[in-house]
Amino acid sequence: MHAVTATFRSGDALFAFGEDMRVVLWNAGAERLTGVPESEALGQPCWDVLRAVDERGSLVCHPGCSGARLACEGWPVPCRQFLVRTTEGRRRVLASTVTVDLPDDGLVVLQILRNGNVLADGEPEPTSLTPRQREVLSLLDEGTPAKLIARRLGITEVTVRNHIQAILRELGCHSQLEAVATARRRGLV
Repeated sequence: MHAVTATFRSGDALFAFGEDMRVVLWNAGAERLTGVPESEALGQPCWDVLRAVDERGSLVCHPGCSGARLACEGWPVPCRQFLVRTTEGRRRVLASTVTVDLPDDGLVVLQILRNGNVLADGEPEPTSLTPRQREVLSLLDEGTPAKLIARRLGITEVTVRNHIQAILRELGCHSQLEAVATARRRGLV
């Protein structure tokens, strides 16, 4: 696929790839965020340019990326958080995905990257967990089930489950076990 002929403007880093997962658009914001010039990004597989990993270091960007596949199939892809390689080290980004079918260019998947912070080696990642969420996380770390957490903290089980969901979102995790492991690695518990 060739570079897209449509014009896209964004104050955030923005790039797009086609159905073959090759970069067709790379704006100045993406260049500033990653340090990768447009000339090196265009035409390359998106996974090879971003080289994103999750917070555990597992590959996010790869030839079989489920997010890209789902977007190309027309499914909505929720905002995702991952770490991309930059010239300054890893940067945490939130990626919003928008699939567009352009009359002249076919299907393109736009990725808007924002809210990044550079992580120095060994530097703990910032978190905005509330004091109550930290309490719940600490009890999860001890292996305490939600029902007992509710009793211990004098709140309803539904409230505990809401706190757990907020913790999962904040830490970018899919399970309580993953959240506890991530919290331990980041020194939160």
